Amino acid sequence: MVVWTNRAQEVLVFRRPSRPGALTALLAALVLLPQPAFAQQPADQPATDATNDARRLPVVTPTPQQIEPNGRDLRVGPEVSLVLGSGVDQATEDVLRAALERAGAREIRADAGAGLTVVVGSIEDPAVTEALTEAGGEVAPEPAAEGYSLASKASRRGGLVALAGNDGNGVYYAAQTFRQLVEDRTIAAVSILDHPLMALRGSIEGFYGAPWSHADRLDQLAFYGDIKANTYIYTPKDDVYLREQWRDPYPAEELAKLAELVEAAAWHHVQFTYAISPGLSICYSDPADRASLIDKLDSLYQLGVRSFYVALDDIEYGRWNCAADEEHYGPADQEAAGRAQADLLNAVQHDYLDTVEGAQPLQTVPTEYSDVEDSPYKTALRTALDERIVIQWTGTDVVPASITVADAEAAARVWGRKVFLWDNYPVNDFGQTTGRLLMAPYSKREAGLDSALSGIVLNPMNQAAPSKVALFGGASFAWNGRDYDAETTWWAAAEYLADGDARTAEALVAFFDTQHLAPTFGDTPWQPQAPALAAAVDAVRAQPSGLPLRELRERADLLATASEQIRAGVADPAFLEQTQPWLDALALWGRALQLTVDGLDRVAEDPQGADRAFAESAELAEEASAIQTIPGTTRPQGPIKVADGVLDTFIADAPELAGRG
Repeated sequence: MVVWTNRAQEVLVFRRPSRPGALTALLAALVLLPQPAFAQQPADQPATDATNDARRLPVVTPTPQQIEPNGRDLRVGPEVSLVLGSGVDQATEDVLRAALERAGAREIRADAGAGLTVVVGSIEDPAVTEALTEAGGEVAPEPAAEGYSLASKASRRGGLVALAGNDGNGVYYAAQTFRQLVEDRTIAAVSILDHPLMALRGSIEGFYGAPWSHADRLDQLAFYGDIKANTYIYTPKDDVYLREQWRDPYPAEELAKLAELVEAAAWHHVQFTYAISPGLSICYSDPADRASLIDKLDSLYQLGVRSFYVALDDIEYGRWNCAADEEHYGPADQEAAGRAQADLLNAVQHDYLDTVEGAQPLQTVPTEYSDVEDSPYKTALRTALDERIVIQWTGTDVVPASITVADAEAAARVWGRKVFLWDNYPVNDFGQTTGRLLMAPYSKREAGLDSALSGIVLNPMNQAAPSKVALFGGASFAWNGRDYDAETTWWAAAEYLADGDARTAEALVAFFDTQHLAPTFGDTPWQPQAPALAAAVDAVRAQPSGLPLRELRERADLLATASEQIRAGVADPAFLEQTQPWLDALALWGRALQLTVDGLDRVAEDPQGADRAFAESAELAEEASAIQTIPGTTRPQGPIKVADGVLDTFIADAPELAGRG
């Protein structure tokens, strides 16, 4: 039952409906009563720095469109009320309960009788909007899809928190924001008005080489929910049933795994998109092939998939796969390929997706996907393609060094619609990435890209868990690129992996710095290697004593102990397993750097001791350089790289720098 005390201290008792969604009418009735005592700020409470609005705002990622302080922090007592309005699913309730328990609540009541009350539900629920207003929040004039309003306000009895979602996703995302406002026994007092700027945000499992495991994919879907990413495109190159054997039905065991992924995606408010790649063998003009393609998509529709994608990348359009296509479209060339692909894509949209309930518009990646120059292919495809079909684009190159608004606008013009960015970062399946993890911040994407892009998905690494660093940034940028700060979000990703432990987060960022290099297909990387370490090393090269050497020693100590701290402080076993050889190498390189600093420090008073330190450092560096990637889990395989070009060269140069070379 629900117990609510009004201003007259009359106790009003209501029976609690058996399902949370049924509370709508109850909550609507409650707001007609006099306002509860817990919502009133005591008039005689003195103003202090803690109650002023000039307090530091908490870091929330993605950055909300509007966030303002709302007085002093709320205290979380042992007993908390959680009142569920309409539109609250079990996943949302679970997020809220876990956050409250983490804050110290030992009993979470299903009524409004405790000192701290959290009200959550749809913006259309009158009780929820009333609570939002009482807590100092506001409703957007034109509520946007997936948006939400949140307000938290302290009172003498505890306080009121109201979470109002514009739709089901919005309610869930409000809970994900609430989770970040909670610390040990406190909740930050804020007023938030928020919504995503891009409709599609997430990842595309589209790399070559070792695929993610089923467990990896389930873990990723849960992670996407946490970071407000709403899109996962399933298209692993090793799945023969979506590429080489695309006509064949999935075996029952594989279909069951896909069904589990679809269910998990829905739970975490992620759209599971199934992307099939028939281009290696399809006969565009063959009705039987079109029927096979639709049958394959329908088998996934029966599992609950509502978003589909036909991938036409990485194929040759200078030849046909069947003689019938040459008879139908003429000799194989760019223009003919564009017409044939448009016919196929339109058939999927018109003959299938338009006939089934709930299907989203078809998505595709064309054969020409990485530039903004018009061509006979682009002209043919753009002219004939249904305007609803979503086109993916990788930027001005396969792995672009940057993406500007002007680039995206040019792509929108050449394709006749907003494009959907397939961002090839942090993917590490090409030669220049051998032995690397790519863990630099997501950056060099210009603010305002939402004006020309329908969304962004990142193509991650073979290593799923370490990919979370870049994916965290990509989801934040797609949500609100206009207020995105790459460095702040990078640290937030470390704190997420560290579960809030400051020492572990610091160790992670030091590790990330040694994996900062982001190659392109050319000679110039788009992210430099180890910029923090490089700055410390360069300072010592300029002055190999005094303050620069002391600061480098601090950096060396951090690197030498980072692996141990990460292993102790990161709870994600997949992250520790998939980074294992890099952490092993980092410990050796860190110790080698410590010895190098010792050598530089000793050279004036103990030259022989300095020589021993340099020699031992070189031995450790050689040992670290011999560590290899985990067999069968990386493409391409090779020796582990740790701050290469910075750390190794400095250790090699140090004896000469000290005059001992």
